[in-house]
Amino acid sequence: MQTFTIRDIKVHPFSSVNQLIEHADKEKGILVAVNAEKSVNAQAPLIAVINDNIGYCDGAGAVKAAHRKGHHEAVRIPGCELWLEIIKRFHKSRTFYLVGSTPDVIETTVAKLRTEFPAINIVGYRDGYLKEGDTERLIEDIAVKAPDFVFVAMGSPKQELLMQQIKQVHRAVYQGLGGSFDLYVGNFKRAPKLIQRMGGEWLWRFVAQPTRIRRIVPYLKYAWLLYTGKL
Repeated sequence: MQTFTIRDIKVHPFSSVNQLIEHADKEKGILVAVNAEKSVNAQAPLIAVINDNIGYCDGAGAVKAAHRKGHHEAVRIPGCELWLEIIKRFHKSRTFYLVGSTPDVIETTVAKLRTEFPAINIVGYRDGYLKEGDTERLIEDIAVKAPDFVFVAMGSPKQELLMQQIKQVHRAVYQGLGGSFDLYVGNFKRAPKLIQRMGGEWLWRFVAQPTRIRRIVPYLKYAWLLYTGKL
């Protein structure tokens, strides 16, 4: 599939969620959400992971970059929606493994998934607080249980680097989810639909979670690079 680049990051300009899911199911690998913050902050190890896998337009800024580079078919695919679309499509026929967040949140996430999707086969899960030796045990457990999909919610770049490690011993579809488990169980809310359609969800997060304000600089830098044609 044709790709474009944002600051050396290779991005797939998918035209729909279905196209992305079908591509991932065929090719396998790690689904990496590309947004303004990641585009500005990504260092060489994370860029290498993205370029070796499947970067997609998670943020409005990435979509704008795609359109400016001639990929007018590209649409925004929020990662917090994508993993649930994958589950909706495959919960009766595939297996899943979940990693991330706190012990309480991961337990609540799994319980809610099993309530909403009674046929779902979650072969394993654990929180994201990996102590000494936990990474090796996690990789071994995933290799043995061989899930079709692995969702990791630990924040970037930690989650991508971990998934790249696991990928070396088990071929599957992986997706990094950041705070999506917390969103799923209701610990915080997304922006209203109108703000989402306007591409202002990134700003909503700063209003809803003031502690994130220190992370606004990459968004402002990205906007400057985008509108000055330097991406």
